[in-house]
Amino acid sequence: MPTVAVPQITVADLDPETNLATIADRLERLPHDVEVVLFPEYELTGFVADDRLRTVALDRDGPELDGLRSLAATHDVGLLAGYVERGEESGAGDGDRTGAGDADGAGEPPATDTDDRPLHNALAYVSPDGETTVYRKRHLWAAEADHLAPGSDRVVVETPVGATGLVTCYELNFVADSAAFAADRVDALFVAGAWPAAHVENWRLLLRARALDGVRWVVGAGRTGARDVAGAPSTRYAGRSTVVRPDGRVAAALGRGERDLVVDLDPDLLAEQREFIPVLDDV
Repeated sequence: MPTVAVPQITVADLDPETNLATIADRLERLPHDVEVVLFPEYELTGFVADDRLRTVALDRDGPELDGLRSLAATHDVGLLAGYVERGEESGAGDGDRTGAGDADGAGEPPATDTDDRPLHNALAYVSPDGETTVYRKRHLWAAEADHLAPGSDRVVVETPVGATGLVTCYELNFVADSAAFAADRVDALFVAGAWPAAHVENWRLLLRARALDGVRWVVGAGRTGARDVAGAPSTRYAGRSTVVRPDGRVAAALGRGERDLVVDLDPDLLAEQREFIPVLDDV
């Protein structure tokens, strides 16, 4: 059965180099049988609600994503990590897949201080062979909307867990999206989060609700620690990374510490629960 891991991490805001090194370090610690690893929202870049985002925004064919692809190949795992993505004037968008070494941004101008291309809250899934699928958050939270452009499409990607819907943080609240994923018959939702500690109970409840909505596994990666960047509001993050079973029970969960959550997602349990609660047949 597929084994997933969720490294719960304190993200270094505005410091992609440090964050990529942290990803590499945490991958070294994981059991060798892990097949998919989910990191939190904005794992590669962090986030502040101001124009400094342009200095750390990443290109899909840039060195940081190449670094993720290299790590996925080295460890033979699928990797999911969030980041601020520099958009394009035309071309690649939500759900586009690129192979190892592809330059899907070919023909785009290099980034400059006056680059006005849109920025996005992106979540990349990188397979062990380097194929990269990117989801752009469609429902932006609060000040995100002042600096980022929303994505346009839901994304379902095939992972070792099966058909997997990609969700980012605040989007757990949108029941219509959950219903659409149920109609897609996804086997799991992977949620990259950076939930404030003050609202941790909402996070825990919504993860369980989304598992029940579509009778599926839900894997939630929560950022921990705090944002403490000059000129930006301080935020304490909830952590509480969680895996929820298709019957809504919590399979495993963390507190706020920097630890790794490793869980087997039993396909037989998924099949049994879908037979018992035939929601997908009645959508």
